[in-house]
Amino acid sequence: MFRYTRLPGESAEYLAAREELRLAEIELTRQGEEVAARRRALPPGPPVDDYAFLEGPADLAAGDEPVREVRLSELFTAPERPLLMYQFMYGKADTEPCPMCTMWIDGFSNIAHHITRNADFVVAAAADPPVLRQHARSRGWHRLRLLSCGDSTFKYDTGSEDKDGAQDATVSVFTRDGDGTLRHF
Repeated sequence: MFRYTRLPGESAEYLAAREELRLAEIELTRQGEEVAARRRALPPGPPVDDYAFLEGPADLAAGDEPVREVRLSELFTAPERPLLMYQFMYGKADTEPCPMCTMWIDGFSNIAHHITRNADFVVAAAADPPVLRQHARSRGWHRLRLLSCGDSTFKYDTGSEDKDGAQDATVSVFTRDGDGTLRHF
């Protein structure tokens, strides 16, 4: 069994406290693994509507925003692939996006190519497509698929927006059954 080596000048009390912390961290890791196993064992989630989103291309200059509608079902690129969706706190009434969400999405932008090896990944916000695209350009988010869901009840239905339009960050996972049924996981 691993034990810390006593550091020069370290009291027995400090060494005992470090060991207690180490064991607590091991227990936390075990608990995290147990929770992950429970998550994988969940029964199929509830069916969800085939929501419509608006999407504009990332590579056009501001103002040249052709927008197209894309359905939730079209965000899956292959059978048996989950769809991970980060719901960005940037509502239609917000003049600025959430700085914490922005920080997370900065990171997602740099690792999206790793995520998409095993799952489809998108970022959704209630902000209008041109406003969302402008913020994405200012942050250098060129590797992310950004969607606006402001014209639908999607964020409200998934608990990421309240009746007054206040936003909350959420990570949602969706699956698609063999028969095409979309489910929240």
